Amino acid sequence: MKPEAASKRSTQKIQPAKNAKQPQKKIGKAAGRPPRPDCGACGLPMNRRVCFSADGSASRGCPTLTQKTLLAKANREYGKPPVHEFARQASLQEAACYANRHERPYVMQPTKTRLQEIGEFAERMGYRRLGLAFCIGLAGEACRVEEILKNWGFEVVSAVCKAGKTPKSLIGIGDEDQIFQGTDEAMCNPVFQAKLMNEAATQFNILLGLCVGHDSLFFQYAQAPTTVLAVKDRVTGHNPLAAVYLSDTYYKKLIR
Repeated sequence: MKPEAASKRSTQKIQPAKNAKQPQKKIGKAAGRPPRPDCGACGLPMNRRVCFSADGSASRGCPTLTQKTLLAKANREYGKPPVHEFARQASLQEAACYANRHERPYVMQPTKTRLQEIGEFAERMGYRRLGLAFCIGLAGEACRVEEILKNWGFEVVSAVCKAGKTPKSLIGIGDEDQIFQGTDEAMCNPVFQAKLMNEAATQFNILLGLCVGHDSLFFQYAQAPTTVLAVKDRVTGHNPLAAVYLSDTYYKKLIR
C-alpha cells in the first residue's frame, strides 16, 4: 500500500453507517475501551467499507479503526512459519477459485465447488492423511465423499458420530429427551471422533453434517486443523442460508 493511502486509512473519520447499530454505553471496567465490533450490522456497501478500501468509511465501533493494537498483535501471528504458510496457501486457494482474473473490468467468475477446493488446499499443504468426521444421517454422502477423496490419492480416516455407542445416559439424558424414546439410544460423540483422528495422526480434518454443539466439541478436541464441507440443517436439506434468504417471507417466524 502506498504511504499516502496508509496515512489516509489511519486517519479515516468514523462515519455512522445507515441502519448501523450504535454502541451501547460502557459501564464499569468496560469504560474507556473501544466499542465491541459489530461488523454484522454495518450498513455500508462492501466497496465503501474501510476494511475493503483505503478510501472507505466505517460504522461506529469498526475494529479496523478502533482496534489497531489488537490488529497488530494478530498480524504478528503470521510471522510464525506454520501460520504464515497456512494463511498463504489459503489465500492462493481462494484466488484459484475464480477464473479470468486478468480481465478488465473484472467480473467475479467462481469455478470450483467446496469439495474441490478442500482437495486442492490439502494438496497445496502437502497433506496426505485426511480425517472425515460425519453425522450418521449423512452416511451415504460420507461414503461418496470418502470415495472421491481416495480417488484423488488421499488416505482417509473416517468416523461416524455414533461410534462407540456411548449411551445418552452418560450425559444425563433421560428417555423423555431421546429422539427415539424407549430405546437404548447412543449419543453423538464428537470427542471420540476427534480423539480417533488424533490417534490416527490426521493432517487435516473435514466435518460433514455434525450437529450444532457437537461440531464445537470436535473443534475443541481435534489436534489437526479442521474445515467444514457441510453443516447440518434438518429442514433445508443442509442449506442453512435458505432460512436467511427467506427470513422476510417463509421463515419470517425467525424474526421475534
